Amino acid sequence: MLTKKTSIVTEKIILGIDPGTTIMGYGVLKIKGNKPELVAMGVIDLRKYADHYLKLKCIAERVSSLIESFLPDEMAIEAPFFGKNVQSMLKLGRAQGVAMAMGLLKEVPITEYAPLKIKMAITGKGGASKEQVADMLQRMLHIPKEKMPKFLDATDGLAAAYCHFLQMGRPSTEKAYGGWKDFMSKNPNRISSPKAKEIQLLKEKRRK
Repeated sequence: MLTKKTSIVTEKIILGIDPGTTIMGYGVLKIKGNKPELVAMGVIDLRKYADHYLKLKCIAERVSSLIESFLPDEMAIEAPFFGKNVQSMLKLGRAQGVAMAMGLLKEVPITEYAPLKIKMAITGKGGASKEQVADMLQRMLHIPKEKMPKFLDATDGLAAAYCHFLQMGRPSTEKAYGGWKDFMSKNPNRISSPKAKEIQLLKEKRRK
């Protein structure tokens, strides 16, 4: 008796985020087997908000909406780089944290990638420019020129997703979180206030 062989093609959706307090970029890839396909890319434009806290609110709402729309299996986010301007670093870290929190609350596994790591993965050069990253992504994903975004923050978000795709199945030294509980267990120093610890203890008691 002959049996028909069927090949199982696994699919995975990756959401990439490039944090920002003025323009936040994102890119979505669909992986079929070992082939990436562009689903969407764009930006969250925060320029109309003068208040920093309103920007964070917008980031939370838009990232949550992206997750609900594309239902990503995994999320890749660019880690903030260390600069000389402390206030800018603080605001960027908050923006990244809010985006991560939305993924963690929805139980989407998150991996952080350093900017150097992403540039190396896409172009082979750690000092590559945004334009070089965008150009390489256009070639690799066969994106028509007319569909390339105005803001390079979008291709930076897509680059984070593509970098994550390239790391699939390989040992990684990047920070990865499977959910809110996993994030807290790996970052006990961030849960520093007595009130936060009290809330966490109450949640653990309820689960028992």
